[in-house]
Amino acid sequence: MRNSLSHKNTIVWTISISTLIFFICSSLRHILFHSAVFDLGFFNQAAYLISQGKPPISSYLGVHILGDHAAWIWYPLALLYKIHPSVYWLFLVQAVSLALGVLPTWLLALQAGLKESQAVAIAFVYLLYPVVFNTNLFDFHPEVMALPVLLTAVWFARQRKTIWFCVSIIFILGCKAVLSLTVLGMGVWLLIFEKRRWCGVIAILTGISWFIISTQLILPAFTGQEAFAVGRYSYLGDSIIEIAINLFLKPGLILGQVFSLANLEYLVLLTLPIVWGLSLASIKPLVPAIPCIALNLLADYQAQKDLVHQYSLPALPFLILAVIATLAAHQGWLQKPKHIILWSLVTFLFLAKFTHFGSIYLRTLDTWQATREAISQVKTSGGVLTAAQVAPHLSHRQLIHFTEASKPPADLKLYDYVLLNVRYPGWGSNQEFANSLVKQLKNQPEFKLSYQKDDIYLFQQQ
Repeated sequence: MRNSLSHKNTIVWTISISTLIFFICSSLRHILFHSAVFDLGFFNQAAYLISQGKPPISSYLGVHILGDHAAWIWYPLALLYKIHPSVYWLFLVQAVSLALGVLPTWLLALQAGLKESQAVAIAFVYLLYPVVFNTNLFDFHPEVMALPVLLTAVWFARQRKTIWFCVSIIFILGCKAVLSLTVLGMGVWLLIFEKRRWCGVIAILTGISWFIISTQLILPAFTGQEAFAVGRYSYLGDSIIEIAINLFLKPGLILGQVFSLANLEYLVLLTLPIVWGLSLASIKPLVPAIPCIALNLLADYQAQKDLVHQYSLPALPFLILAVIATLAAHQGWLQKPKHIILWSLVTFLFLAKFTHFGSIYLRTLDTWQATREAISQVKTSGGVLTAAQVAPHLSHRQLIHFTEASKPPADLKLYDYVLLNVRYPGWGSNQEFANSLVKQLKNQPEFKLSYQKDDIYLFQQQ
């Protein structure tokens, strides 16, 4: 009894401490001006506009927030901005969501019959899986909220709590349209392999329905075009329907894409943290991970083939379930909790990007103070043109653009403020372009230079 209570306390403390660490890390990255306009600036602006009762139309992309991933979850999430409009709400929600995945992981391990010490070890396998920490660092993505709920949905299904399973599915689908494919895969697995007929049928029907509704109705209605990610599969077609047809009718198109060195490297990275726990017993729980992994393998986009970005996150719950299944069958290379945790810790040290805090994130410190001072002088909610790394700090307004060398501003008079970092122009820009903007603004009588220090320039329209 005392030992069981000790394990529960370990889980509670693990969730609490990891939440704090995640929040501090993402906040510090933002404070050091290494968050980005995509995706943090985009989502921060949308949440702010919703909280102010304004149409959440991104000035970065010119589309409604529902035209991005049909993620209606932004409407309840924006209620936090009504308390106080701050980007740090997003960091907190992300930290809590990622850390909370520990709880259903632990419960699922116990549900499968693992020893309590093994269940705690599996909770650490989840927490130390590199994509969890790395996703937390990479701005904000609403699918992080779906991660613990995916695990919880499986627990509900196995407990035959159908109503709560349905609630979980609805929440998951609201986080991102593409998660409908993961829900579909989970439904197939529950129906065929877990013998949870009702939950399986519900997941299959809702997954298919939401995929059709979101991709064929909602996204085109708010953007007037196909989903943005379709371009990553252009070799298969120009629309979701064409891509789906060609997957079946022209398999030769995908052979060269799938069987590549980049994909082999991706699969090695994906399985390395849990390779010790993969066996014949773990094959069935991997079925729901197939849609996510297949999309990443088929994509002509390198960011979907690493553990740095969020694209592998929907597969993680089922990788964890595969490991649990292996241990429950008394298989796998490792059985002792300390060995399991040690393996996870070693792979975390190799693949997690915590080293950025001692390298990449410190490279622009020489302009940090000047940038903060310039931002503090942006007093109104008027239009802003600024560097990509500064944009997330000034997104609480209807008009904000970031400097792009390939897309020079057509009319600088649209902006009340232009804040430039000539030394570090930011993503999409370069020093030559930033210098040309400075010269152009100095020659326009409508603008005055209100701040200049360490290659930071703030122009204000008079």
